[in-house]
Amino acid sequence: MAMVAGVGMHSHADRQHDFYATPPEATRALLAIEDKWLPAGTIWEPACGDGAIAQVLTSAGRAVICTDIVDRGFPGTKVMSIFDADWRYRFPAIITNPPFKLAREFVDKALERAPYVAMLLRLAFLEGGARKPWFASVPLARVHVASRRLPMMHRDGWTGPKAGSAVCHAWFVFDKRHEGRPQVQWFDWKDYAPMAVANDNSPVGDMARAA
Repeated sequence: MAMVAGVGMHSHADRQHDFYATPPEATRALLAIEDKWLPAGTIWEPACGDGAIAQVLTSAGRAVICTDIVDRGFPGTKVMSIFDADWRYRFPAIITNPPFKLAREFVDKALERAPYVAMLLRLAFLEGGARKPWFASVPLARVHVASRRLPMMHRDGWTGPKAGSAVCHAWFVFDKRHEGRPQVQWFDWKDYAPMAVANDNSPVGDMARAA
C-alpha cells in the first residue's frame, strides 16, 4: 500500500493492534478545552497502550484505571478488553485513543459504562453514510478538531523518520448531559504548555479501588 508523508498507510498486518501512541499535547489540549465539562472522579482508559494519555491525566491530578488487550509495560495496566462481558464497573468518564477500525464499537460500549466519553479519532470518522443514523442516536456533544496535525502519531514499532501525522485528528466528545446539536471547534496543540510527567505517587488506580 502506498505511503504518504508523515505517518504512512500501513497494512493491518503491520499495525500491531492498531496501536498509535497519543502525543501528550493532544491530551493536554483536551483537558484545557473540556475543563468545565469533564466530570470529577476516576477516569477509565480502556486502550491505555504505553500510558501516554494516562500519564497526562494523572499529572493533572486525576485518578485513572488503565486497561488494554496487550500489556505494553505501563504500570498498573490490567489486560482485558473493553468488550469483556464480565466487566461490571461504571465510571464518570472514559478517555482513550481507540483502534480506528473499532471506533464505533468502542463508543457504543463506552457509553454503556460512562455518561461522558472522549475519543481521539481521525476526523474522517465523521464520514460514511452508515454513520449518519448512528450519529443521530448517540450523544455527540463536541468535536475538537486539531487545526495543526498532531506530532509523532506513529504506529507501535515504527522505525522510519519521525514526522507529524499525515492524518487530521479530532477529539470526539460524547456527553449524555448535552442538549442540542454537536458543537465543532478547533484547537492548536502548540497553545497548551507542557505538564509534568506522572511520578510514582500519581493516582493510577487499580480494579479494587474502582469497585
